[in-house]
Amino acid sequence: MAGLQAGSPAPTALTVHSQSRVLEIAFSDGSAFKIPFELMRIYSPSAEVQGHGPGQEILQTGKREVNVLALEPIGNYAVKPVFSDGHESGLFTWDYLYHLGADEEKLWQDYQRRLDAAGVERDAPMALAGGQGCSSH
Repeated sequence: MAGLQAGSPAPTALTVHSQSRVLEIAFSDGSAFKIPFELMRIYSPSAEVQGHGPGQEILQTGKREVNVLALEPIGNYAVKPVFSDGHESGLFTWDYLYHLGADEEKLWQDYQRRLDAAGVERDAPMALAGGQGCSSH
């Protein structure tokens, strides 16, 4: 199954907290995480965010207030969130959600470094892609 490694922890509980904007997920190894929707949105595994290869990632901004409107199960290996900003193309495997939870602090630091390097603020509105999402800069 795509994105599900043999022996990886499986989810045992999954709760969407709209008020606090976190996805609470517990795993079979005893780990439990509260993953902010903003973190999920800025690290969405979709091509719209990740691009089509290394170095083509699209820096996401203005996602602090994003909410998850729906969470659709995909087989027994992933979920597809529908975000309040219209984004709904990312499939979040259990392994990927575990990574987001376990590496949250490092991911936030990396995000801040990318914001600083681009000279943009976390809450800046997203620039319109205008078809440039996959072009090289």
